[in-house]
Amino acid sequence: MTLIATLVAPHGIAVGDISAACDAVGGTAGPVVDGFAVDIACSGDVGAVRAALEQLAAWDVFVQPATARGRKTLLIADMDSTMITVECIDELADYAGIKPQIAAITERAMQGELDFRSALAERVALLEGLSEEVIALCLAERVRPMPGARELIRTMKAHGTRCVLVSGGFTRFAEPVGELIGFDKAIANVLEIKDGNMTGKVIEPVVDSGTKLATLHAECAALRITPSDVLAIGDGANDVPMIEAAGLGVAYHGHAAAVRAADAAVRHGNLTSLLWAQGIPMEQWSV
Repeated sequence: MTLIATLVAPHGIAVGDISAACDAVGGTAGPVVDGFAVDIACSGDVGAVRAALEQLAAWDVFVQPATARGRKTLLIADMDSTMITVECIDELADYAGIKPQIAAITERAMQGELDFRSALAERVALLEGLSEEVIALCLAERVRPMPGARELIRTMKAHGTRCVLVSGGFTRFAEPVGELIGFDKAIANVLEIKDGNMTGKVIEPVVDSGTKLATLHAECAALRITPSDVLAIGDGANDVPMIEAAGLGVAYHGHAAAVRAADAAVRHGNLTSLLWAQGIPMEQWSV
């Protein structure tokens, strides 16, 4: 199988590293793009080529069949620790003085050690009685786009890609975040609020890994495309089904479960790495 391996190094591509990469996979390098990325044409097994290249330098590796390389028609992404820099439920817990307790549950859920739905219910229950005013405060004080998020989404949309944010977090964060970054649509859980306070419950249906996968398939049907035309991005176990289904599934600074499932793992760079992976140079980015 003819492959294109895209290497993205956030601190710049070194000529010696490119030469070593070509030798390792028997490939031929194209020109360095923007000083940070290079494509290597080679052949073989996708997984074996990725493994060989990831060992060589501090770069992110995207290995795709040559026929599949190019801009994806649909982008579907997780929010917390993927499109934003924090886990919103952990930050809400900090205002309640119980962040370590909730963050420990979050970490286990992201690793796949706990069922997501039960872990969500357990964490939200601990927030019972917290004023809804804290949500706006948390959004203003702590929620920030992940580096490269705006460039990625705005560039993809400018090239005609539909972008959907699907979060196991909460609409009170996902909707403003989606609007800020430029997503077409945001889907998330709804916190139950009564008399200005959180009740410790979310309103059914719960947005979980099944919802994320179902959303991917529904969007594909609406666009009349196949999952091979999808770029899916996430960081935890709850993202695994959509990552596995997508033509290009990416673990972004991910937990082990997501990394195992993904076609590529971004460990070194930011979200703009995914633009080079699709053959989109800086001159075509929207910022």
